[in-house]
Amino acid sequence: MAGTDWSRIEVELIVRDYLSMLASELAGTAYSKTAHRRALADRLEGRSHASIEFKHANISATLLDAGFPYIPGYKPRSNYQGLLIDVLGEELSQASQLQAVAADDADRPIVVPEVEDILAVLASAPRRSADTRSVREAVPPPLRLTTNYVEREARNRSLGAAGELFVLNDERARLIHSGQERLAAAIEHTAKVRGDHEGYDILSFEASGAERLIEVKTTKYGAETPFFVSRNEVNTSARQAELYQVYRLFNFQRAPKLYTLPGAIGQTCSLSAATFLASPR
Repeated sequence: MAGTDWSRIEVELIVRDYLSMLASELAGTAYSKTAHRRALADRLEGRSHASIEFKHANISATLLDAGFPYIPGYKPRSNYQGLLIDVLGEELSQASQLQAVAADDADRPIVVPEVEDILAVLASAPRRSADTRSVREAVPPPLRLTTNYVEREARNRSLGAAGELFVLNDERARLIHSGQERLAAAIEHTAKVRGDHEGYDILSFEASGAERLIEVKTTKYGAETPFFVSRNEVNTSARQAELYQVYRLFNFQRAPKLYTLPGAIGQTCSLSAATFLASPR
């Protein structure tokens, strides 16, 4: 059976199990991925644990493409079987409780999480794989949901504010660690002091004293979750490319991590039009 496409029955089994784990993940309830995988392997005769893990990663990619949160431990892998779209659509349409949990999680107020060593949260940026956003068969209609939960979470003002405060603390710690207490004291929370029109959230500094313009993007979801940027942020990053950095916080609620994207957003990210400002003619 290894190397063959999964049957509908197999896909239904693994999707239901994945969504069960995802519900626990979003609700903050403890569960064991290993126990789930072993129990699933007993029902999927002939499918190796590696094959099951890969399909989990395919499910993550399908969900992320639809704007739905995924299990961070299963890094999205695209080039997925088109049958996943059909089955996930059917299962999610009936999973009203999971959708309610996802909505609550996206909207939930959050405080700045405490970490033992704030300077240890720096991570590498995820790299786009060659098969990103692709389906193995002739491309079927994508999975469409009534709510884009990634976008909904991005509108969570409490989450955004907590992320900015976290980065302020991180920047102060970085400069103090470099022996630059004076520069640490001069860091400005620009979005709060001057407003959102500047195109960045925080004015910080390099150890040399050069300015560092920081735009903070925060998510409780995994590192591969896309983020939203404004035209002003894109334009500001292009004009001030040598000073500009996006700080992407992820897994923010439980185990915060941070990667940075220095330079113009148009050069460090693939941009897709998400919304337009429309005025009647």
